[in-house]
Amino acid sequence: MDKVKVGIIGTGNIGTDLLFKVLRSEILECGMFAGRNPDSEGIKRAQSMGVPTSCESIKAIEDNPNCCEIVFDATSAKVHQTNAPILAKLNKFAIDLTPSQIGKMCVPVLNGDECLSEKNINLITCGGQGSIPIAYAYMKVHPEIEYIEIVASIASKSAGPGTRANIDEFTQTTRDAIVAFTGVPRAKAIIILNPAEPPVIMRNTVYAQIPQPKIDLLKVEIAAIVKSVQQYVPGYKVTVEPVFENGRVTTTVEVVGLGDFLPKYSGNLDIITCGAVSIAEKYARYKILA
Repeated sequence: MDKVKVGIIGTGNIGTDLLFKVLRSEILECGMFAGRNPDSEGIKRAQSMGVPTSCESIKAIEDNPNCCEIVFDATSAKVHQTNAPILAKLNKFAIDLTPSQIGKMCVPVLNGDECLSEKNINLITCGGQGSIPIAYAYMKVHPEIEYIEIVASIASKSAGPGTRANIDEFTQTTRDAIVAFTGVPRAKAIIILNPAEPPVIMRNTVYAQIPQPKIDLLKVEIAAIVKSVQQYVPGYKVTVEPVFENGRVTTTVEVVGLGDFLPKYSGNLDIITCGAVSIAEKYARYKILA
């Protein structure tokens, strides 16, 4: 089978993990791995594996547009503001892994198929990918919910410069996405960078105000959506099933990474790279290889 070429902009932890996942894909191959820093460990690693690289970031794709059909942007929300119109002009299918909110917000388990008709999709945040499916299940059983809150706890070691630079965008984008996907009137998102040693596994706790919850139905809906997420994020699982206390329902999920490039405790990065590759593969199958 012919493979579809992808470009990766951003050579840090997320970009490098994407590269590892693309290299083992049956239908994707990396046509360009581009960043800005010639001393980047990601660039050096890609070069050692025979992957085409550049230190000219998106200009490498502008100068050689045939190097890829799909582009992953693993830079920052601010940088994607510059990259998005360029990728649109080049008619690339852009998968944005920053909390920029420029493209259509995408949670693959919920709206992956409809995102294939877009040219720029936004994977929100790691906390959004982990918590929105649970929040969606809550609202499916209890559409009357007025408020949902999520707390994402990640290992400090898994938060690189890009993650730390996007903390404000993380909370805003995650909150907006919870509202958009569930219809809940109010939402809040919090992220905690835990410095514990050994590093903690990523956990997302989802809270909802529900005076009289249907716990058994909630368990059924959550189990079903978790099983669907596991199709592309195998390490996604419930660690605390829905419990009710003081008018509030609480559910916790964790994400253990695949360990492709990053440590398994970096599930916060793995969930978004897994989602990105799953959408790229689906786009390749249905839009290019069909």
